[in-house]
Amino acid sequence: MKARREYFKNYKKKATSNHEKKLEKKMKLDEHINYIVSGLERSGTSMLMQILNAGNIPVTFDDSRPSNQSNPKGYYELEGGKIINHLMEGTFPLNYYKGTFIKITAYGLKYLPPGKYNIIYSERNIEETLDSMEKMAEIKDENREETKKAFMKLNNMIKNQLKNREDIDVLFVSYNYILSDPENNIKKIQSFLHICENDFDKMMEAVDNRLYRQRRTK
Repeated sequence: MKARREYFKNYKKKATSNHEKKLEKKMKLDEHINYIVSGLERSGTSMLMQILNAGNIPVTFDDSRPSNQSNPKGYYELEGGKIINHLMEGTFPLNYYKGTFIKITAYGLKYLPPGKYNIIYSERNIEETLDSMEKMAEIKDENREETKKAFMKLNNMIKNQLKNREDIDVLFVSYNYILSDPENNIKKIQSFLHICENDFDKMMEAVDNRLYRQRRTK
């Protein structure tokens, strides 16, 4: 219990520094709800966080994973994406992050405790997702078909879980569709969050087709 209290204490210290200071200037979301951006790795979750941030919607992240060639505008993560380990251990302080979006990749959603959640879940053409993973890792996946089946199985399992949990409201979005039709898809996000024309133009500007580099024609 002492270690758990210390963990929460350290998180509270974080709130007074770096990007979390910006929350004071953002619009207000429901402080009784945990807001999450999720999806498979390389499925557009960082872009979603960038869109929300541009729209003056509360998002929380730190500098633990700096931007790089794969994500030049940043990953928008907490603890470099190590949240999943803490969720598995039951030590991640979700209560502290109510009223603001955080990013948790798909696998971590398996370990969400009972609560009240609004989740925006991003999907992407699976071949593009795998292309992007290979590009980022700078290796060719010799077992790509097996990897594909595993990620598709995980994606379907998580989607079914989200649909069946009464404590979760979810909006499914497509990375590909956001890039091809940002206006209508951003309006869907605004409707899901019950906000009206909240910095709409700035949210549109956050959709950068120049970063759509593992594009499949079909």
